[in-house]
Amino acid sequence: MRQWTVDAFASGPFKGNPACVVEPFDAWPETAWMQALAAENNQAETAFLLRTADPARFGLRWFTPTVEAPICGHATLASAHALFEELGVDVPLLTFDTLSGALTVRRVDGVFGGRGLEMDFPADPPRRVEAGRDLAKALGVEPLEVWAGQYLLAVVADEATVRGLSPDLALLNTVGGGLAKGGAGQAIVAALADPGRDYAVVSRFFAPGCGIPEDPTTGSAHCILMPFFGERLGAATLRFHQACPGRGGDLECENRGARVLLRGRGFTMVESRLRVEPALR
Repeated sequence: MRQWTVDAFASGPFKGNPACVVEPFDAWPETAWMQALAAENNQAETAFLLRTADPARFGLRWFTPTVEAPICGHATLASAHALFEELGVDVPLLTFDTLSGALTVRRVDGVFGGRGLEMDFPADPPRRVEAGRDLAKALGVEPLEVWAGQYLLAVVADEATVRGLSPDLALLNTVGGGLAKGGAGQAIVAALADPGRDYAVVSRFFAPGCGIPEDPTTGSAHCILMPFFGERLGAATLRFHQACPGRGGDLECENRGARVLLRGRGFTMVESRLRVEPALR
């Protein structure tokens, strides 16, 4: 059984967020087996696919090294990339059945200078909250505002603040449990980009609560960021940069009311072969 590592939301190799994608199964393996493989891979997410009678439709589940995720953007993009580019699936639109409902992905041109993928995800407009002193202490900076959806969103003064963060992850892991839908230890930090950038918003995402100290590029976070900054800037479409040190990822997002379109590119970095058989349910 083959597995691919795909850099998702990347401008080129060694950028964006790596996700492992396992070749589609005919029946779901045991959850414990999938979790063990995700821990072995030790990437932010490992994606598992299930074939259906429809060649354009697959089951999709995502696992961090420690938990099954309810939604994941970069591993969905990586899964679509693997199906289109590595397995030669030739359909105009892929549909994935997930814990977050049906998610669709199609190929589009003109995404950051090349052919990319467009994903249709549920929007997650945040609400304003009072996070208390522990969030500021954990981040090492005082947020201007704090909002919450699936994750906390801390809005800070400028791009330099975002890029300079060195949070206390152990403390952050205790923050946000009663505020964010996804529980404690998951926080986006964002600001408007510096003048002259080719993106409007810069962010980082820290998720010790699900075993990810810092996620290099997070599609699901932009289901919060696009409604928030789209309304604030009066824009239906915005470009975002997630500024994880050493990598960095790029997305173009479009607000569609209850949905958000997420556009980005993927690059296959590794093809490997599993030497262990899945434990089937």
